[in-house]
Amino acid sequence: MTTNITGKDLIDLGFEQGRELGAALERVRVLGLEGQALADWVNANKPAPKLKPQVAPEIQFNLEAETEAEEENVAKVRETMDVLMRTPTLRAGAVMPDACPAGPVGTIPVGGVVAAQNAIHPGMHSADICCSVMVTEFEDAQPKDILDAVHKVTHFGPGGRPNGMRYTMSPELYDAFRENSFLNDKKILQAALEHLGTQGDGNHFAYAGTSSANGTTCLVTHHGSRGPGASLYKLGMRAAEAWRKKLSTGVLKQNAWIPADTDEGEAYWQALQLIRKWTKGNHNCLHQAAAQVAGKDVRERFWNEHNFVFRKGDMFYHAKGATPVDTEMLPDTNGTQIVPLNMAEPVLLIRGAVTDRNLGFAPHGAGRNFSRSAHKRALGERSEAEIFAAETQGIDARFYSGNIDTSELPSAYKPAATVRAQMAKFGLADVVDEIVPYGSIMAGDWERDAPWRKKAAAKRAARQTGGPGDG
Repeated sequence: MTTNITGKDLIDLGFEQGRELGAALERVRVLGLEGQALADWVNANKPAPKLKPQVAPEIQFNLEAETEAEEENVAKVRETMDVLMRTPTLRAGAVMPDACPAGPVGTIPVGGVVAAQNAIHPGMHSADICCSVMVTEFEDAQPKDILDAVHKVTHFGPGGRPNGMRYTMSPELYDAFRENSFLNDKKILQAALEHLGTQGDGNHFAYAGTSSANGTTCLVTHHGSRGPGASLYKLGMRAAEAWRKKLSTGVLKQNAWIPADTDEGEAYWQALQLIRKWTKGNHNCLHQAAAQVAGKDVRERFWNEHNFVFRKGDMFYHAKGATPVDTEMLPDTNGTQIVPLNMAEPVLLIRGAVTDRNLGFAPHGAGRNFSRSAHKRALGERSEAEIFAAETQGIDARFYSGNIDTSELPSAYKPAATVRAQMAKFGLADVVDEIVPYGSIMAGDWERDAPWRKKAAAKRAARQTGGPGDG
């Protein structure tokens, strides 16, 4: 039996427009439903109302402006957090002293923490999943020897390691990748093998210094999950976008989410945990290799992530560049966390307790008041060599590519003293030790010598001279 029920009839009874409407209309016509029977069927089978932007919950701002540049930065952070917190899954938010914008308005800023109920937001951990820091303390070593050793064994810049120069990925972890629906991807599996033992570029580093408390030499590395994490992020954003369209209206695309209690949500959560293991192993293989090259014994090693998602019941804490101090989130340390500032400042070792202000987090570093390009413009007409000499006096600062990157020199970051003072003022964490710098290694401006750039330069030169170029 069929009826002449229309889509409008179903909408009038409370069935929203969308993909499900056509299938529902076909079903009620086949069933021949009318009157109260139709109303009862619609009430039992209509999709849940789509979620809409909410009234933003309160945000804890652990950030103050002391200069004009900082006032502009704070205003931008507040603006983006006010829009971000309208995402209907979010229940709490906090901003750390190192906060700075990281995209269009409504995007979680660096130094931002949000708690989402039953939801994982890939855009809120970003492409650099599990960006993290590891410290190894040595029994008897000199900082220069350790920095030289890690320089020999590490790799900065794009891509991975060629055959014959790779570290070995755990077969058990590789099999676990293959069993996960997100990670069983040819590109991810290949990158997991090739990128192990690499540190990428940007603000990632290898750093050697001396513990103020113990007088011992320490190695510190900073990097994330490289190609595997970046590819997982893309797949996660694709899945989240499908859920955003199905579950919500008016929510920004960058704030899409995967419901944690779905099969897809559980698979993505497990993928994050496997990427976490891979990233810790990525740090560990470099530290082990450096210790072996230097011929030194290890006293202690610990690690923590600051770009990740942390779970407590059905609440998922998304930290975009914020260091957890909540012991429930710290399975890999003795409660001591690592906060680097810049290459000329000590790496801080901190401990903290959960408060209403910090949501269980502290700063992850120094942050920026200006973009990289704006900072470079502000440096004026001085040469790179002059700027480098002035800002790295007294430390052994190295760029792996051989090209200075002025956007990673100390002046590119917020003043370390300001971040430390605000961390103390707002009760975010206590400093328990400092690793005083001897020196560090960063990628540097590797793009200056990138093959694509050289090829483009050759073509430009050829056009100017009328030659054939390097085609």
